[in-house]
Amino acid sequence: MDNDLKYMKEAYRQAQKALAIDEVPVGAVIVKDGQIIARGYNQREKKQQVTKHAELIAIEKACRQLGSWRLDDCDLYVTLEPCIMCSGALLNARIRRVIYGASVKRWFAFRMLMQQASPEQFNHQIEYVGGVMKEECSEMLSHYFREKRKKAKIEK
Repeated sequence: MDNDLKYMKEAYRQAQKALAIDEVPVGAVIVKDGQIIARGYNQREKKQQVTKHAELIAIEKACRQLGSWRLDDCDLYVTLEPCIMCSGALLNARIRRVIYGASVKRWFAFRMLMQQASPEQFNHQIEYVGGVMKEECSEMLSHYFREKRKKAKIEK
C-alpha cells in the first residue's frame, strides 16, 4: 500500500498539470520494477484528439520506452477509474495491475467491465485496486467541474 500511495501521488501531480492547462484533471503513471517508466495527463482539448486520455498517453510512452506493446509486468496508477476506451487499451497492453483514485459512477467503466466479464472472455486478467487517494482525486475533479459550471453560468 505504501508503494501504491507513492505512485498515486505522482499520478496526482500529473493530474495537476492537466488542471493547469484547463483539461479534465486526470493523471497517470506506469511503473515497472519499482520505477516510473511513463507519465501522462489528459490533453484532449489541447491536442483536439479524443484519444489523448492520461492512460493512453502513458501507455504509448511506456511502449516506446520498452520497445514493446506488451506491458505485462507493468502497473498503471491513475487518478480516475479508466473509461471503457482506456480499459480496452489496458487489456490489450496486458497491464498487470490498475490502481485508481476516484471511481466512476456515471458511465460504464473499468471496474464494471472487470466485474461483468467472465475470465474466459479476455485473454488477460488485470488485478485492480480502487480508492487510493480517493478523496484528493475526487475533490480535484469536483472542483474542476464546479468551476466549469460557474464559468458557463456567468457567460450566459
